[in-house]
Amino acid sequence: MRCVQMIFSPTGGTEKAARAVTKNWPEVETVDLSLPGEDYGRYEFGADDVVLIAMPSFGGLAPQVALDRLARVRGNGAKCAVAAVYGNRAYEDTLVQMADAAEKSGFQVIAAVSAVAEHSIIRQYAAGRPDTADCGQLAGFGDQILTKARAGGAKPAIPGNRPYKKAGGSGFVPKADSACTACGLCAARCPVQAIDPKDPKTADGKRCISCMRCVSLCPQGARKVNGVMLSAAALALKKACFVPKKNELFL
Repeated sequence: MRCVQMIFSPTGGTEKAARAVTKNWPEVETVDLSLPGEDYGRYEFGADDVVLIAMPSFGGLAPQVALDRLARVRGNGAKCAVAAVYGNRAYEDTLVQMADAAEKSGFQVIAAVSAVAEHSIIRQYAAGRPDTADCGQLAGFGDQILTKARAGGAKPAIPGNRPYKKAGGSGFVPKADSACTACGLCAARCPVQAIDPKDPKTADGKRCISCMRCVSLCPQGARKVNGVMLSAAALALKKACFVPKKNELFL
């Protein structure tokens, strides 16, 4: 049995949640779904393998680029759990969308997890999550998933709608201020290659998915989103994000 976690985690929250779920799994391998140049077609699994597929929820859906990369993977009947990580608002159709994508790639979906992590854009919401208590709970979820994978079991009922909700853009395209040294790190690490290495101070708004990786890793703290838009969004989300949400396991 191979244990693998496939993760799309631009700012680290999804990765932290995924690693908590797989904490007690033996010898876990990691596949990073955020690499533009990676040949994902080379990843192939077998019926005895157990895979966690973890993605963030952006506006209630999984990032299409991550789903496209998952589509190149060959599941071959491997047992799979999908995990949607969201910033304390709502994950809406993310889990059912991920489960459908995993099945199309040949995985057998046996579980689903929703996990709360610090909001990637408005970081005051769910700040510090997943925290110690969350990680302990998620590790417990992972134990139950591994037990089911070994014993066998049917696909659980997973919340979400078909057809999925219509995707919408967030409108948050980070740009660099005068502190930018044009080091190129943001361009090199952008999951969708929206930043030109020759001119890293701006981003291609048509390509940008507002994942905030460039903001989170800039060594100068130079990349930012529009402050007025950020304040307006924080106010609009206050009611939906104010009360802490709980992690969930669908088994």
